[in-house]
Amino acid sequence: MLAYGIGVALETKPSEHGDLIYDWNEAARRGRVIDRGVTFFDETLRDGLQNPSVRDPSIEPKLRLLHLMHDLGIHAADIGLPGSSPRAFDDVLRMCNEIVSSRLNVVPACAGRTMASDVTPMIEISQRAGIPVEIYTFIGSSAIRQLVEDWSVELLARRAAEAIDVGVKAGLPVAFVTEDTSRSNPEVLATLYKVAIDHGASRICVCDTAGHSTPDGVRNLIGFTRSIIAGMGATKTVQIDWHGHNDRGLALVNAIFALECGAHRVHGTALGIGERVGNASMDHILLNLKLLGLLDDQDLTKLTEYCHVAAEAVGWQIPINYPLVGRDAFRTATGVHASAIIKAEQKGDAWLADRIYSGVPAGMFGREQEIVVGFMSGASNVSYVLKKLGVEPSKGAVDAVLAAAKQADHILSDDEVRAAAAG
Repeated sequence: MLAYGIGVALETKPSEHGDLIYDWNEAARRGRVIDRGVTFFDETLRDGLQNPSVRDPSIEPKLRLLHLMHDLGIHAADIGLPGSSPRAFDDVLRMCNEIVSSRLNVVPACAGRTMASDVTPMIEISQRAGIPVEIYTFIGSSAIRQLVEDWSVELLARRAAEAIDVGVKAGLPVAFVTEDTSRSNPEVLATLYKVAIDHGASRICVCDTAGHSTPDGVRNLIGFTRSIIAGMGATKTVQIDWHGHNDRGLALVNAIFALECGAHRVHGTALGIGERVGNASMDHILLNLKLLGLLDDQDLTKLTEYCHVAAEAVGWQIPINYPLVGRDAFRTATGVHASAIIKAEQKGDAWLADRIYSGVPAGMFGREQEIVVGFMSGASNVSYVLKKLGVEPSKGAVDAVLAAAKQADHILSDDEVRAAAAG
């Protein structure tokens, strides 16, 4: 079945529409305005692949995703754990070579434990590809993890220092990642962060590994981390990453809060795939920051392609009601809603048609508003769809299709609409 879309060209808001939408989101807005210049870190090809239900893609879709990240303005990507297997090493090297040969504006990064044996493969790849690779070296910092692993704070600090030293000595940027930051003791975090900064880490990655944080927790954690960095006199040399999981369903809002609270970079994955219920969704982060006016010069019309390429690559089914890229995201069969969209189109106003019943303008992201015929439809739906099918929307035809729709328990297919109209 085809869905019939209203084409839109809406990147610029017409001046006559300046007062049509009152934005309560901006009235007495909480928090500071997010700084321009924040960056995005794509974890699809590393943390996303930790989901137990996905497959590890072949190299070609990985390369395609890198190109789409470049097109979307995603600044950096974690492209794997090269120390984990020969295949992982080869894939990471191939992706780094692609970034160089295609001149992609995506900074490659790799993850590894706070062990020299995990860091040295990243250094080798960087040297062979001729491009700096950001090193994200991680260790669990929470008391619960320390108990399970029989780790002491002294051991954590020593491992962190040794791993960071290996990367810094090779001239590569190093991010120090504390796993389970959102459940870690502040004294332990302060100790580890100070060691990391002393040894040359250029980023501190604050992680909500278990999806524990609420927005209040995000605010407290980012504020705490900023104070440690400031106390070390490193405000100009050390930046903060936020990496969040979605166990409470708060990953997206937490990522936005993190930016409001002063994080410089947020992590996400295509479609929010990741361990357990997943990570913050990169597509939703970009969508929301675009609508907040922070990405005015960033073309996101390939965002749906990015999601579909990722889904196919890992064997993921996109839910039909998934925001932006789900099948039903911009589709309506409801009579009053479809009627309003059609009236706006008849006014010759694409901007209005794309917003009258949608808080997300479809055209801004490469999609269209769609009208179909079902059991909650009205005559305007039927007339619209008949015209698109090349069938004269006579009163008899409209009435016949509408009667068939009211008796059905589903959206009518094109063949069902034609058959009903033909009597």
